[in-house]
Order: sequence, then C-alpha cells, then structure tokens
Amino acid sequence: MTDTTYLAAVRESYDTVAADYAATVVAPAELDPLSRAMLAAFAELVQAAGRGPVADVGCGPGKVTAHLADLGLSAFGIDVSPRMIELARDAYPHLRFAVGSMTALAIDDHDLGGILAYYSTHHTPPELLPAVFGEFHRTLAPGGYLMLVCRVGERERQRRMLAYGENPATFESYRLPADTISELLQQTGFVVTARLVEPPAEEAKAAISSFLVRKPE
Repeated sequence: MTDTTYLAAVRESYDTVAADYAATVVAPAELDPLSRAMLAAFAELVQAAGRGPVADVGCGPGKVTAHLADLGLSAFGIDVSPRMIELARDAYPHLRFAVGSMTALAIDDHDLGGILAYYSTHHTPPELLPAVFGEFHRTLAPGGYLMLVCRVGERERQRRMLAYGENPATFESYRLPADTISELLQQTGFVVTARLVEPPAEEAKAAISSFLVRKPE
C-alpha cells in the first residue's frame, strides 16, 4: 500500500466522524494516572532540553495539543483530516493547527524540541513506519524527545466499521509487538529512554505501550 492510498482512506474516515469523535474522545484530564504521568514527564523533559516547539502529530480535535500547552509547552497540532483541524481551530483559537501528513511533515530539519504521536500511528501500514519515524527523526533537533503511544499486539491487522454517533466509517489499523516498534525506533537513530507497557483494561482491548525516545546530541 502506498502512503497516498492509506492517507486518503484515513482522511475520509476521520472527516466523516470528526464531530462525533471530538464529542466522544476523553479529555486528557480524564485519562488514567499513568497516561497523565507520561504526558507530564514528556513535557518536563522537553522543557528542560529547551530545543524548540512541540508538534502533536495526529492531533485530532486538539484536546491533547491544548493539554501540552497547559503544561507549558509551545505546542501545535497536525492532522491529516481537514475537518478535525477545523474543529481544533474552533475549540482552541489561540493555538496553531495545520493539515498535514506524518509521512511528509512540512517542518524544517531539526526544528522541533518534541514530537507527540498519541494513538496516531496505528493506521500506518507497518512497511511505512520507517518512513514515518524517519520524518520524526529529521524534524527533531538533536537532544529532542519523541513520545509515541499506541496499542500493541502480535502483528495484527484489523479492518472495522466504527460508529461515532450516527456516522459510521471504516478504519484499518495495525498492531505490532512492542519490541518490534522499539527496534524500528532504534534503527531510525533514536535512543529509547523509557518504555511502559500497560496490560489491557478489558479482554477485548489490546495492551498499550508508551515509548519515550530521544534523538542523540
């Protein structure tokens, strides 16, 4: 699958459900204690490094972007869905949001102090993940941090019809082992500084893995 093909499908699906998704998705303040702690640790490390602004890649309706700003970061959001970006701009007019793709970020080399990919890479076919991680590495300043959070599994591929409110849409997602993701990050040139794996809260769910990685000086 090409990046153009999968991005078009993701864009169409999230444009379809954007309003209902924004009303449904949990606000960061309502997340579990570990998730809040990981976001706070990421924000503190980025601030201490002082390398530049933070991109929330796959920001959706902007709730997490706004949370990062509340934690003291110069944060902005990027999402492939124009409708999601419209909603984010309406909800948080004081923040910057742009339509864009994580496979080709419209950001200069070494421009960012941090990147957050919060449940936003799971629609990416595994063969395209090295290109995505390469973009993260390219745009991060030396000494900058990336936090990646995703559900993990044993190389699972799912195609499901989900309904947020009255608007159903088809979503294709992939789950890789946490060790595989860690290896891909290291092959890209990142140093994995912390990794948290949380068992599924419900039988039908998958485990969650949070990766905190750093681009070497």
